[in-house]
Formats: sequence, structure tokens, C-alpha cells
Amino acid sequence: MAMTSRQKIDTIKHWLGAGSINIMGIQFSGKDTLGRPLAQALDAIFISSGDIVRAAINSPNPEIQQAAVNSQTGILTPTDQFRKLILPHLTNPELDNHPLILGSIGRWLGEEEVVLNALETSGHPTKAVIILNIDNDEIWRRWEVVRETRNGGRADDLTAELVQKRLDEFATKTVPVLDKYRQMGLAIDIDASGEIADTYAQAVNGLYQKAISSQATNLN
Repeated sequence: MAMTSRQKIDTIKHWLGAGSINIMGIQFSGKDTLGRPLAQALDAIFISSGDIVRAAINSPNPEIQQAAVNSQTGILTPTDQFRKLILPHLTNPELDNHPLILGSIGRWLGEEEVVLNALETSGHPTKAVIILNIDNDEIWRRWEVVRETRNGGRADDLTAELVQKRLDEFATKTVPVLDKYRQMGLAIDIDASGEIADTYAQAVNGLYQKAISSQATNLN
């Protein structure tokens, strides 16, 4: 008998426990758009790296504030600044016993180890990494939509040059991270070029398959 969406969600929640799922992907692939409803369905807390960095612009700490400002140029936050900006949010005691959905946390090779260790130590072991894939044409199509609907978009995607800089950063610094997660067996690759409902359904199906595979392994 086919499993309903609700039954799949319940299976995923049982498997996930207080663990975490990281959602990674290129610009405009819909990481937060997927992350927020997925977190709601799984009774999880959503943490977006972009939200954290943008909020840090108002930090009283000059170094953290400068790291946030630098991120608006399209260049990824250096790892030492990433630790100061992000890690406190992953180890916050207020998150104890809650599952986490992460929006693109750890985008530079080597940072994945920092994230994995911090989450494991704080009781939120990484159970899966969802990788959202869209092609180049779709990236630019979505950028045009963003420009029309958000009065220009974010500070780091106001111009084609800034967007291209972010794409170059992704190719050189983040793609190796994704390959690392694939090698570790954590990755769930998804075609995110369609509507969010389809992306969401793929994510649920992928997580469900990981959940039942884990249960089968434990039984053996």
C-alpha cells in the first residue's frame, strides 16, 4: 500500500529525532523557499545562513559587522568569520531536543567539518544534506523575476556582475563541499527547476528513503 505524505513525514520525524538536515544549492535554487515549509512540517527550527549574515550587519561587534558587509559583495564569508557568525546559532542551548533545518550552512570546503562537528556535539547530528540543482538558464530567469518582484533583490544580486561573482564563488568553493557530502552518503540530489510543490515532494521522498534505509540497516 502506498504511503501517504503524512505517513512519510511521520517516518522522517521519527528517524530525524533532534538531528539536522542541511539544504544546499546554487543561487536562486530555492533553499529558504524549501527550508521554511519543510521545517514547519517536521516541527523543526529553520536556520538560514543568509538571514544570520544579514542580521549581523547591525551587530555591535565591528568584526562581525564587517563580515556581514563583505558578504554583500558576493564573496563568501571567510571561515574564521564564519565560525564567529554561524556557530553560536548551531550550539544555542535553546535549540536542545529540537530538529534543525539549515539553509546553506557551511559553503566553503573545510567548513562542512566544522558544521558536522558542531552539530554532533550539540545533539543535532546531520542526517541528510539536500542539494537543489538548477541549470544556468534557470538561474538567470529567476534573477530576472527577483529583480521585477523585489525592487532589485538583495544587495548581493542587484547587478549581473554581482550575481556572476556569487556563481563563481559557488563553483570554486561550494561545489567541492557538495561532492564531499556525496562521498559521505549524506546527499539527496533534487531537480529544483520546477515549482516549489514538486521540489518539496522530491525532498520528502528523498528523506523518506533515507529514513527507511536507516531503519533497515539498524534491523540488520
